[in-house]
Amino acid sequence: MVHVWTLDELVDRVHRALAAEYPGAPNGRVRDLPDRRAIRWYTTTGLVDRPLAMRGRSALYGNRHLLQLVAVKRRQAQGRTLAEIQAELAGATDAELNDLARVPDRLLDAGATDTGPARPRFWAAQPATAGSPATAASPAPADEAGPAPVGAVALGRGAVLVLPGQPTDRERREIAAAARPLIDLLAERGLLEKGDPT
Repeated sequence: MVHVWTLDELVDRVHRALAAEYPGAPNGRVRDLPDRRAIRWYTTTGLVDRPLAMRGRSALYGNRHLLQLVAVKRRQAQGRTLAEIQAELAGATDAELNDLARVPDRLLDAGATDTGPARPRFWAAQPATAGSPATAASPAPADEAGPAPVGAVALGRGAVLVLPGQPTDRERREIAAAARPLIDLLAERGLLEKGDPT
C-alpha cells in the first residue's frame, strides 16, 4: 500500500518535521519553511522528485518527497546553496535522505491517503547495455543492489554537472575549475538562473 499526500498535506508535514529541531536559515535570502510555490519550483529544477501521481488536478506526494524537502532545509540551515545541495542529493537513496532529514517516524506514511501503486521511478531502473533492449521502463528487480551511484558537481551560478559515478572531493574541485570558462559563457548568454524563490 502506497500512502500519499496532497501538496498542502506535504507542506504541513514538512513544517511539523522541522518544528522540533530546525535553527532556520542563516541568512535573510532563504525562506525558513518551504511553501507550495517553493516546492513546485524545487520539483521543476529537479531538487525534489516529480509527484507520484495525480488525482484530478491535485498532485500527490509520498515519503521520499518529505525526506527530500526536509533534507534540503537542513542543508540550507547549514549555509549550503541550492546548487551544492542538488549536487549532494542527486541520486541519494531513501536511506541516505532519511539519515540527512531525521524526520520523525510518526510523520512518515501515517494518516496518508492510499492511492494504489505509485508510478515507477524510471531514473532508478538499470540502464540498458549495448545490444540489449532498453529497460528504462522496467525497474530493477528488488533483489538487485539497485542503480549505479550517480554523482554531481556544483559548477557555480546554479549549474550542476551530473555524472554516472561518484567523483572524489579533489575531482569535484578540478572539474569545477575546468568548467569556469563554460560557466562564464553560459552566464554571458543569460543561460544561468538569476534567482530562485527559496
